[in-house]
Amino acid sequence: MRYHAAGQPLTDTRLKILVVDDHALIREGLRQVLRGLEEDVEVFDAGSCARAFELALQEPELDLVLLDYHLSDMSGLEALDIFARQHPALPIIVISGSVNPRIMQQVMNKGAAAFLTKSGMSDELLSVTRLVLAGGVHMPALGPLASEEGTGADASPLLTPRQQEVLQLLLDGYTNKEIGRMLFLSEETVKNHVSSILRCFGVTTRTQAVLAARRHGYAGSGRVQPFAPGDLGAA
Repeated sequence: MRYHAAGQPLTDTRLKILVVDDHALIREGLRQVLRGLEEDVEVFDAGSCARAFELALQEPELDLVLLDYHLSDMSGLEALDIFARQHPALPIIVISGSVNPRIMQQVMNKGAAAFLTKSGMSDELLSVTRLVLAGGVHMPALGPLASEEGTGADASPLLTPRQQEVLQLLLDGYTNKEIGRMLFLSEETVKNHVSSILRCFGVTTRTQAVLAARRHGYAGSGRVQPFAPGDLGAA
């Protein structure tokens, strides 16, 4: 018999897994693979983090979440934070189409139970899923870039948490003024952060920084800029 984290028996003994990915074909592919776990498995799917959070509240007996790192409405790291606050006992496997040692390490540091790439084989997904469902943690092989981070041309630059926030909004296309409004920073402070980001990537323009950041696996925040008083004007 399966139990809640609180120790009480579940009313439904089916294995319940939530797949979160903004591509319908990938969600369906993962659904088909996960059915190989056992006969009595139910797979839910969500095309956004917002929908995933709704489903997690509606289905308190979820056993596992497969979460895409690059989603349109929120980054995987932000989603991990929210799942950790709302469902601290729910294990999460993060999946990504890019292999970036820095992202892998960040994901594991945020409390993910595993990190897998979409280029992996179905057998690997099933094996890691079984491990996580049994209470285990799968540490990805970070490869040589992990030990050489910050030393090679392909290494990810070391950014502070605030610089990462600014970078995500740069990737979303916001101006310095808009970023300052969203992060409650002065425009001059944002400008200083942007200059530091340019130096970290070894580039001279915002466009070059955005292109370099995407090559290193960084994604936008997906945040929507709030209205400021007077934005509506005389409309």
